Amino acid sequence: MKYTEDHEWLRAEGDEIVVGITRHASEQLGDVVFIELPEEGREVEAGEEIVVIESVKAASDITAPVAGVITAVNGDLADNPGNVNDDPMAAWFFRIKPAGDGVLDGFMDEAAYSDLIG
Repeated sequence: MKYTEDHEWLRAEGDEIVVGITRHASEQLGDVVFIELPEEGREVEAGEEIVVIESVKAASDITAPVAGVITAVNGDLADNPGNVNDDPMAAWFFRIKPAGDGVLDGFMDEAAYSDLIG
């Protein structure tokens, strides 16, 4: 498991990366009421805003952590956005097939992420 400074978690599964938000991010957002996911097959660049997440407190964008192609989205979140609050580590947003190899090397491990959030 790897983490971004934007409070996303990244889990490698085969040649894809599963992406969601951390518990810290879900707690900061509060009750999530709406999620707009990207389309499967969409090519994205690293840093591109691809998910909109709205809560009772704020609206936020989730960016693609790496360049690649969206291979799957968690359609259940559109109907049940509160799943992000219930278990953010299980409520993944999308799967992406990265454009290159070794793309997770530059992200934080759990210890570094824990230091980041204090």
